Amino acid sequence: MENIYRSADEAYPFLADEPQDLRCDFELLTDELASLTGLLAAKVEEPALRAELLWLDEMIYHANPTLRTAFSLKSEEVNALRDRTRLLMREAAGSVHRFVLPQGCETAALAHVLRVKSKQLVRLLYRHAHQGHETPEALFDFCNLLSGYFFGLALKLNRSARVEEMDFVSRNY
Repeated sequence: MENIYRSADEAYPFLADEPQDLRCDFELLTDELASLTGLLAAKVEEPALRAELLWLDEMIYHANPTLRTAFSLKSEEVNALRDRTRLLMREAAGSVHRFVLPQGCETAALAHVLRVKSKQLVRLLYRHAHQGHETPEALFDFCNLLSGYFFGLALKLNRSARVEEMDFVSRNY
């Protein structure tokens, strides 16, 4: 393989990693997820929810270097996210019957984007594990919980804005 140019102005030292090395991809995706979580926090008016999102923002950044270093989130932190996710889903019980369109008020729509980004993160983790790399089970749990949390949050934000969910009935399933 020929030498690949490395810019003296490189934005991040791992951007030139081999294509099959997914660690940088994970770090970039968690960075994007954290940035979008910060954006959502900036758009939320409720102080307690803004604080919760900033806490989650920090947790996402703590998860960021996991594949290169170690998983540093505490089990209490993952359990707190699990509890919050379950609460959000209990609050939404009865309002969602099947799939819903990812729509609604601006903050709910952004929460749906975060939900999908979280799923992309999980998919990347599975690709990493399929390559034979050790991948902490708690990291899988955390990233899956992010998706559920942002889904429940989207429902909550739409309820708060008095926006009705729109059921989606697939033509294929």
